[in-house]
Amino acid sequence: ARELWDRGEIKRFAVLCPPYLCDQWEKELREKFNLEAVVFRSSTIGRLERQTPPGRTIYEQFPIQVISIDWAKSDRNRHLFLEFCPELVIVDEAHGAAEASSRNKAQQQRHRLLRDIAADASRHLILLTATPHSGIETAFRSLLQLLKPEFGDWDLSSLSETQRIELARHFVQRTRTDIKQLWESSHCFPEREAEDVSYSLSEDYRKLFDQTFQFCSELVSSGEALATPRRRVRYWGALALLRCVMSSPAAAVAALENRIKPLEEEQSDQEDFSYTVFEADQEATDDEVPIPPIEKTETTLEQAERRRLRRLADLAARLAGPEKDRKLVRCIEKIQQLLREGFHPIIWCRYVATAEYLGQELRRALSEEVQVVVITGRQGEEERRAMIDEIDAASPHVLVATDCLSEGINLQEKFNAVLHCDLPWNPNRLEQREGRVDRYGQTAPRVKAVRFYGKDNPVDGAVLEVLLNKAQEIHRSLGTHVPVPEESETVMEAIFNSLFLRHRRQPEQLSLFEENVQLQMFHRRWEEEARREKISRSRFAQRAIKPEEVAKALQEVDAVLGDARSVEDFVCNAAQRLNLPLRRDSRNPLVYLVPRDQNVLALLPEAIRQALPEPVTRSGTRETPPWRISFTSPTPEGAEYVGRNHRFVASLARYLLEEALAAGKKEDGHIPVVSRCGAVRTRAVQLLTTLLLLQVRYLVEIPGKAPMLAEEVLALGWQPQEGASDPLLPDGQALALLAGAEPSSNISPSEKRELVAFALEMLGDWERAGENWSGLTPLCRSIADKIHQRAAQLEASHKRIRRAVSLRVRELRVRPQMPPDLLAILVLQPEVRQ
Repeated sequence: ARELWDRGEIKRFAVLCPPYLCDQWEKELREKFNLEAVVFRSSTIGRLERQTPPGRTIYEQFPIQVISIDWAKSDRNRHLFLEFCPELVIVDEAHGAAEASSRNKAQQQRHRLLRDIAADASRHLILLTATPHSGIETAFRSLLQLLKPEFGDWDLSSLSETQRIELARHFVQRTRTDIKQLWESSHCFPEREAEDVSYSLSEDYRKLFDQTFQFCSELVSSGEALATPRRRVRYWGALALLRCVMSSPAAAVAALENRIKPLEEEQSDQEDFSYTVFEADQEATDDEVPIPPIEKTETTLEQAERRRLRRLADLAARLAGPEKDRKLVRCIEKIQQLLREGFHPIIWCRYVATAEYLGQELRRALSEEVQVVVITGRQGEEERRAMIDEIDAASPHVLVATDCLSEGINLQEKFNAVLHCDLPWNPNRLEQREGRVDRYGQTAPRVKAVRFYGKDNPVDGAVLEVLLNKAQEIHRSLGTHVPVPEESETVMEAIFNSLFLRHRRQPEQLSLFEENVQLQMFHRRWEEEARREKISRSRFAQRAIKPEEVAKALQEVDAVLGDARSVEDFVCNAAQRLNLPLRRDSRNPLVYLVPRDQNVLALLPEAIRQALPEPVTRSGTRETPPWRISFTSPTPEGAEYVGRNHRFVASLARYLLEEALAAGKKEDGHIPVVSRCGAVRTRAVQLLTTLLLLQVRYLVEIPGKAPMLAEEVLALGWQPQEGASDPLLPDGQALALLAGAEPSSNISPSEKRELVAFALEMLGDWERAGENWSGLTPLCRSIADKIHQRAAQLEASHKRIRRAVSLRVRELRVRPQMPPDLLAILVLQPEVRQ
């Protein structure tokens, strides 16, 4: 996007993403690319409309847009967005907009929006997802079809070579293994350590389970004579009830006792309650206890059966606390161990009731210095984000959360371990939970993932047997995660069969190794999907894009714009000149502390003060904490990444350039903190060397568009050598000397003036020469040749980018505009050895 933006190929672009990612996209665009985006969603639209002149739309007024896809897909907003849709649209979490079943109306609306966007063949469309294949091939093809309609009819398991090549032009696939082995030479991902921890039920809790399981078994058996819809409701009700009971006493009570208004008998029996039991990986999971299927089941029960339910609720209420809830006790013990080992854990729960119960008991059991934060779906997105931000990363902390946090909010900066207090019934969700900490940006070298289950808890046993162990086995053999290749009802049916239909005996006699033909068929389909995924990843591995070629291109960019080390050196040197005291954090040498107290800020120029973030005073004190910054990525915990595009760096560069261009001493007595010419004596050279900083302009002639003026700064150098046809230094050497040559001894002001005057004489009367300046001196001719060579390189680069996006290249030209501006001169005099 930034490349197309800078080259003038696009004037506007939009990012469509889930609402919980809007702020992160805005922040990343601003901090890493210096692109000022605005967020479109319900809470911001009023303010944006007030900033828009009459007769214009917000889509025309703000060229860079981050839009909640759920806001854009609504009938109220969709048509206007499509009418003024930008030339480039980026869709994040695109798997959530694949073609869906009729039940998922939200996903259907997202897919219809993307289909309308893609209908304009001239529009650039980029679809991003870390989970492109949900296991349902029709959904995957519906995404590919957005790129090219015929892709929707292709059989991806048996593509011809021609089809494979064509699809590879539109589909780039990278696995984590690819990145670790081929693309990154340094550590960029943590090592994940998996651990299984089990607990045993107390005698009283076992009694609750036995009675609940007996009740549910009778419920299922008696329901076999009912019509199919009512029988399915009983299945869902039984599964929901068992799951709540084995989650926690609090969830059991909430499910059995605190029921909502009973459903009317005339309500349709066709209602689908599967969403209340199974965690779909492409939809928000409801973390409240699944009241609807339990209530619907209750309406079909006799009075005696209802009394049994109430007795179960009374029994569950007496089990809360460490005396009778061994799951709670074992969970607290494991969390205490993780804290002692230096981990900051997240405890994942299925239900709000369980999370709040566990949070309350953890606060009682853990030391007062340990922060225990509970976040559930009952808090709004902004409140959840604020609660995460308020956690003090320097102190021990524990997060208890439901799956409302398993997507969207980055947690790797403050947490490095997960414990699944409730095993999910969807292994895709298990991977999403663990992916909150095991991801790029995690600074800990290792993260821990703990599967927590009951040894004598058949609900956990069925989930382990049917789903989680199989997912783990496939991951070990393939090296990557493969989603469950089924709809939620099929998965629940497999769990249901494991629990009920093949276990007509008492619960304690349940066997996890008993023959189950249906389960074997389910696993065979999953294994077949894993084999297809392995073939697919090999087929679309994009080996035509060579890591070494990309690395070379990045090195060329860094040579012009500066790499991370160059940015760090520049900021440190600039801060020293401006009397802004930077100091390294004693706890982490990769982090710098920028003071923001009023005494320091008062001494800074206004332009630099405005570039610093607003100081925030700690509550209860007058102390203003320093701004923590880092020049490395992944960025250390609690620090803000400062790259070459960051507003602070750009402001420093702009201010110093303006200072340097000021002619000598100003009328008010102000002396610029930097100068445009100088001379130093150094051991870095053996011959007298002159370095030039040139601002070069190019006219970029683009097919079908008005010419575009571009500019860059070039560092060139020369050494006077007799008989040399080209006195200029090799590419890159001048820049290296400019950055690395250190003074070795003092030079008198008169000698400095003499050295600079000699350099200017070698260049001739540059300012008055006009376009014929290259004829002034042999040195100027060499510089002109170098600039034309550079123009040819830039032209080739422009053409390469345009070919990648299928644009015309034949008429494209990059022509240097002579003469360049001479920004600065530095003369390096070699140290005379005694």
